[in-house]
Amino acid sequence: MLTAEENDLLCRVEDDAPMGQIMRRHWIAACMSEEVTEPDGKPVRTRLLGEDLVVFRDSEGRIGILDEYCPHRRASLALGRNEECGLRCLYHGWKFDVDGNVVEMSSEPAESGLADKIKHKSYPAREAGGFVWTYMGPAREMPEFEAPAFAPTPDARVSIVKMRVRANWAQVTEGQIDSAHSSHLHSSEMVPARVDSAQATDATWLRPSTDRAPRFQVQPTSFGFRYAAIRRPIVNAATHDYVRVTVFVAPFTSLIPPNNIHNVATMLAPMDDGNTMFYFLAWNGADKPGVEQEAWRKFNVARVGIDLDENFNSLRTRDNNYGQDRNLMKLGNFTGIPGIPNQDIAMWETMGPISDRTKERLGASDMAVVEFRRIMVAAARAMRDGGAAIGTTHPRIPQAGIGSFEGVVPKSTDWRTLGVSQEERAIARGQERVA
Repeated sequence: MLTAEENDLLCRVEDDAPMGQIMRRHWIAACMSEEVTEPDGKPVRTRLLGEDLVVFRDSEGRIGILDEYCPHRRASLALGRNEECGLRCLYHGWKFDVDGNVVEMSSEPAESGLADKIKHKSYPAREAGGFVWTYMGPAREMPEFEAPAFAPTPDARVSIVKMRVRANWAQVTEGQIDSAHSSHLHSSEMVPARVDSAQATDATWLRPSTDRAPRFQVQPTSFGFRYAAIRRPIVNAATHDYVRVTVFVAPFTSLIPPNNIHNVATMLAPMDDGNTMFYFLAWNGADKPGVEQEAWRKFNVARVGIDLDENFNSLRTRDNNYGQDRNLMKLGNFTGIPGIPNQDIAMWETMGPISDRTKERLGASDMAVVEFRRIMVAAARAMRDGGAAIGTTHPRIPQAGIGSFEGVVPKSTDWRTLGVSQEERAIARGQERVA
């Protein structure tokens, strides 16, 4: 369990909270690119780290990310006119370009010079992997933008589920790195089968193990940590292990063990202390064809207009018990809730916006959760005390060189070598020599 002080350090991201300051030193997802495809199209509201922002694509295709509220009288720019390379407030016609410069102020006399004295809050924007990214930290510390782990090449095809979660970012991350829960919460979707590795069908994910109590081992890294969940396989259990290696890339990303069709990851955009935008990702690879966007959303029961409203809020809520079907449970479905992310969200949200971790009772299956808390609480303390943000120090491993793993391997295999790029191995060897 954590103390109340540690829980605050881990969870709170608004204002000057150390965890939020860590996140501001990284590029964070503002929205999906598909939400702002049209030049001069509809501006999109987003909320990050306690700030209300608006994202728009101007007449020349450039992305702008501005404080949502006009600096004049604080009316919402999300209602503004997106025209002629700027976003115009409806109230008095003040117009801002993608960098926050005032390019028109028709309600003021030209001789006042007021337009030259005002600069609206703006943040830089980049696009990659199906997302618009922004950097919200000090300009002098802004890192070079790099490809995310789930889009290692420009031609990577990424399919995205987007859902708002009414819970703190740490609750969501702990769910993503908790391999033990999948054998229970997702047991109707992740089905044991006599296969040699995880395989995806239209309705289920097959896995080569019936073992619900895996053994865990953790490996800290400069960017977060790796951990292995080791299970007995259905076939050759005497000589082999079924190994699932999950990777936490601080502070937002978890690389989930893949299947034969696509790689899997989750990424978070913390909105504020008690709300998180959750992205569930599938992408192709050298040996994996990937999955189409609509098929991915259908599989996860997360389609806008059917399962979600236009703001990515699920129609399944605590008030309606997340649409749980008790008759379906009697017929053998474990949760009665369709869709892997819907099942997860039901657990995260019913803990409350910020779970009281002082009241928990953890067990051996919580090793990865304990490691996450240890690393990130220490990282928050370091940031509070003037240190660097986790994941920004050298030598750095580019995210595109980080990967997860799953498969049945001989018991003699060192899982720490599985799914590791040559660059990461070289850096690790160099660090070992220095030590």
